[in-house]
Amino acid sequence: MLAFPTHAQEDGSMSETSNKTRLEHDCIGQMEVPANVYWGIHTQRAIGNFPVSGITDSQHPELIRAYATVKRACAIANEELGLIDPAKAEAIRAACLEIEAGKLADQFPVDVMQGGAGTSSNMNMNEVIANRALEIAGRQRGDYTYIHPNDDVNKSQSTNDTYPAACKLALIDAIGPLAESTKKLAKAFHDLADKHINDVTIGRTQLQDAVPMTYGQEFHAFATLLKSDLAAFDRVVPLLAQLNLGATAIGTGICADLRFRKSAIKHLAQITGLPVTAAPDPVAAMTDMGAYVATSAAIKSLAEHLKKAADDLRLLNSGPRCGFNDLNVPARQAGSSIMPAKVNPV
Repeated sequence: MLAFPTHAQEDGSMSETSNKTRLEHDCIGQMEVPANVYWGIHTQRAIGNFPVSGITDSQHPELIRAYATVKRACAIANEELGLIDPAKAEAIRAACLEIEAGKLADQFPVDVMQGGAGTSSNMNMNEVIANRALEIAGRQRGDYTYIHPNDDVNKSQSTNDTYPAACKLALIDAIGPLAESTKKLAKAFHDLADKHINDVTIGRTQLQDAVPMTYGQEFHAFATLLKSDLAAFDRVVPLLAQLNLGATAIGTGICADLRFRKSAIKHLAQITGLPVTAAPDPVAAMTDMGAYVATSAAIKSLAEHLKKAADDLRLLNSGPRCGFNDLNVPARQAGSSIMPAKVNPV
């Protein structure tokens, strides 16, 4: 049997190892789970069922953080509505906060290529939160009679509403640094445009000399394209922030208190500071991939514009004797192991 880590450290990893197991049960039967991990039987089954890509949920920290945030908002809503005992809700919230801070990061071993539309990821999150909450409450891991992964952590929820919510929040989180880098590059092009606004060069079509233009106009065009991509990012955030919590399995809200949807959305908006709203038609939202398509399009557009700028700069920097040599990109490293004077644009 493999040795698994035990006690959580500040960085979220585990220390020490043990071969002991605990016996857990589900609707299929029973299975031994390493006693020193925070996941449970559903995660343990998923580990064996999906040895596909070798890429685990743990390798997507934005998703893990976002899922814990969703669970925390749901716990607050359940407590507010009197659906969960306050002491249990407090322990669940504390466990979620630890995961959001990066702790227990190695406790999400399910392969990203999994069957069940994210069910294994949701079960994994529920189990880790439940077992850590049990410890916080002074109980043993696996004491699900006190805090249960499904009946308490997952109360009023389904994979089909929480997993997409986590994915969308994770995308917003990931877009942030990308947008900041894009802003810096756009400003750099603007600064170059201002510096060279009166420096004349030649515009080309089909790589043939066409009409005069300035370097300032050329660099300004690059900046304008990047600004359009930033605007696209701004447009997709409200789309990604439109969530379907409380819709549960297929959008009808089965097994959820009718008040839960409004409460969960309110608390998630407060926690994240994002313009989180409830999808106007829960059934339609359950199968709507529009926000993902729009996000993909925005990122692809940025990639295209970055490649356009890079290709133009490389071509204009070609030479120095037999190419265009319109621009001189600063030398950063040697460009050849056999031609000492050659410098490549990097």
